[in-house]
Amino acid sequence: MHALCIDPDATVTDLNLPAADAQSAIQEHVRYDALDQGVYHRRAVLHIHGNGQKLGLPQNLAAWALASAWRGMPLYPLAGPIVVTGRTASGDVTVLDDDLVQHAKAVAQTVRDTLSEWRARPPASNEAAVNELLAYAARDVASRGQ
Repeated sequence: MHALCIDPDATVTDLNLPAADAQSAIQEHVRYDALDQGVYHRRAVLHIHGNGQKLGLPQNLAAWALASAWRGMPLYPLAGPIVVTGRTASGDVTVLDDDLVQHAKAVAQTVRDTLSEWRARPPASNEAAVNELLAYAARDVASRGQ
């Protein structure tokens, strides 16, 4: 089953999860037994480390920007590696559709590019940074269709 892993450094890795035991494979990639599931798009699930924030795992700006763009509003911070799978109408985990794969990869590339640009031209404030990143992510998602 095709899925993605988005790491805190905005690296996106294609995964081929076993259909029979996808949950164990997801836990292995997120490196945590108790996973939270975030549904920010009707056809996708983000499998998130349940205590990532409390444990001080690095923020995952790429996954945050993607989830926020899908939801259409800024969300709470996400931390640690995050696995993205598809979601059936009944809520079961399934293969991630190609258009959503493209969303994730485009947003992650934009996050990497933006962070690189910010080293030379830092944003004026945290609010400006959030707004800039969200605008870019929304553009990436809209340009590839919902």
